[in-house]
Amino acid sequence: MGNKNKTVSFRVNEDAFVALQEIAEERDISLSSVFRDYVDMLVAHDGEVAVVPEDELGRTEDEPSFPPTVEVSKSFVREHERLELESEHLREQVAEYREYVTELQDRLEGEEEVLLLDDLDADDEITDGEQGPYRLG
Repeated sequence: MGNKNKTVSFRVNEDAFVALQEIAEERDISLSSVFRDYVDMLVAHDGEVAVVPEDELGRTEDEPSFPPTVEVSKSFVREHERLELESEHLREQVAEYREYVTELQDRLEGEEEVLLLDDLDADDEITDGEQGPYRLG
C-alpha cells in the first residue's frame, strides 16, 4: 500500500485563526500549508513540539536551534540549481519529441496505404525449387 493522504480538521477560535492567516500571509504560503508544516514537525519530533514566538524562546548558544537548521555549501546549492535547470530542459525536450511523434503519427494516419517490408516478403513466398525475382549472393 502506498501513502494515502488523510484529512485532519482543526478547530480554533477566531483570534487564533486570524493569527494563523497572518503567519501564512507573512510566509507567502497557504493556511493549510501552515497546518501541514506543524503536523509534519509534530510527527517528526514524537509530539514534543511547542509553538512559541521566537522572542520568547530564551535559548542559549549551546542549545540546538529549533526547528533544526542545516548549513549547505554554495557549491551544493549551485549544483542543485544546475540539476533543476537540466531536468527542466530535458522535460522540454521530451515534450518536443512527443509533439513530433504525434505529428508523424497524424501524417501516417493521413496516408492512404502503408507497405511494410515484412508484408512484401510474405506475399512473395518462394515454393520449393523456385527462385524468387531477387537473389542475393
